[in-house]
Amino acid sequence: MTRREWLGAAAAAAVLHARPLGMPIGCQTWPVRAEIEKDFAGTLKDLRASGMETIELCSPHSYREFAALAKMGGAQVKRTIEAEGLRCESCHYGWRELRENLDERIAYARDLGLKQMVLSTFGLPATAKLADWSRAAEEMNGVAEKIRKAGMAAGFHNHNGEFQQVEGTLVYDELMKRFDAKLVGMQFQTAVVSIGYQAATYFDKYPRRFLSIHAADWSAAKKEQVALGKGDIDWKKLFTAAKKGGVKNCFLEMDPALMKASVPYLRDLKV
Repeated sequence: MTRREWLGAAAAAAVLHARPLGMPIGCQTWPVRAEIEKDFAGTLKDLRASGMETIELCSPHSYREFAALAKMGGAQVKRTIEAEGLRCESCHYGWRELRENLDERIAYARDLGLKQMVLSTFGLPATAKLADWSRAAEEMNGVAEKIRKAGMAAGFHNHNGEFQQVEGTLVYDELMKRFDAKLVGMQFQTAVVSIGYQAATYFDKYPRRFLSIHAADWSAAKKEQVALGKGDIDWKKLFTAAKKGGVKNCFLEMDPALMKASVPYLRDLKV
């Protein structure tokens, strides 16, 4: 190894050490969906330049803005991503496509090189009963079993709807009771801080049940999303609890300018 190579490796190790839990800094691609629809490779280049190391896609087969990627094929999408210095090991899916086209989605996911297939939502109406949530969770266990047998992890992503009381029970707690912990890992969307729920609480309550987080911060004083470290979330506490929760990946999901502004904070955060 030359001196230059050694210095480069040392610098890379220092950056890795600075990241929370040693995780690469990534982002969900939903906030840049319009850009991806126009110029996939160019958007990837911009994300890499902003400090992203990994991305999480949305299924090209059920998200209209990502439809062009389905025509490319999973292997070609993977090559395009890696050509820009990024990795993609996780993707969001719709409930209908997982229920009706699971074999095809698994095949595409393998070509793409995924390690995680994450259900973005059950899409249940606001009037759904607790039994509706319970039935959906039980059905997800069956989907997740097939994903696990294919060599990948299955996940579930929350929105605000899972943090409502239905018939005296918090929906999120009901899902955690119904999901098979060996089959379904959770992806926690930290944006629920805007309605009073902190991710750290659930990482402590449900150890080793989480795959990843969607990171976003919120300022109650400004009543708006802000860059990480500028809002109401104690990120040091969150990432400390995330160790107990089992979190392996962190994906920023905010306005692109806020995501870019959050990268230096994550790089400097010591946990």
